[in-house]
Amino acid sequence: MPISIPGKVVVFDYGEVISFSPSDSDRQALLSIARVPEESFWPPYWQNRDALDAGTMSIRQYWLEIARHAGVDFSESRIQQLWIADYRSWLSVNPDTYDVLLALREGGTRMALLSNAGFDFGGYFRHGPMGSLFERVFVSAEMGRLKPEQAIYQDVLDELGIEAGDMIFIDNKAVNIDGAAALGIDGHVFTTADLLRSYLDEKAELASA
Repeated sequence: MPISIPGKVVVFDYGEVISFSPSDSDRQALLSIARVPEESFWPPYWQNRDALDAGTMSIRQYWLEIARHAGVDFSESRIQQLWIADYRSWLSVNPDTYDVLLALREGGTRMALLSNAGFDFGGYFRHGPMGSLFERVFVSAEMGRLKPEQAIYQDVLDELGIEAGDMIFIDNKAVNIDGAAALGIDGHVFTTADLLRSYLDEKAELASA
């Protein structure tokens, strides 16, 4: 059934909301390419992610920093392999969430995307089939800001031409929802597509009352 929420823009996070988390096989593929123990790989992988997503660290610098932390050298070809394997691991879709997106489109509800992601994801978000669902795509690296900074949500509001009360934000991290709520934006911490659907149905009922 369509979900119609007039006067609102539903803004979605991507990772682990629209997409699934990288699988165990995805993670093992990265480790096999890196050829370093996981205890040396994953800490710098995550510690440097914000810099990558904020656009202050290049993809190449990111992988070189992981190599430095692990005490190894990555060749240029291995950096390319690592980037491809990592990028691929985030190119998934949760079909149940996608069905919610389609129901919103069928209901004429405005939608946008806001993701903490590197420059390399902008093309995927905008030019894949999913891109047609969103009137705007916001990528943190392009904005020079990260969720949950309040400024990133304000930039989204300004670009969409709406007030905080006109936005509904969906994210899998409570800290990001809290950052948006500080500006007066309604939000939902994503856990399952069924609960998301119920939340949006309630918003639709309120809008039509």
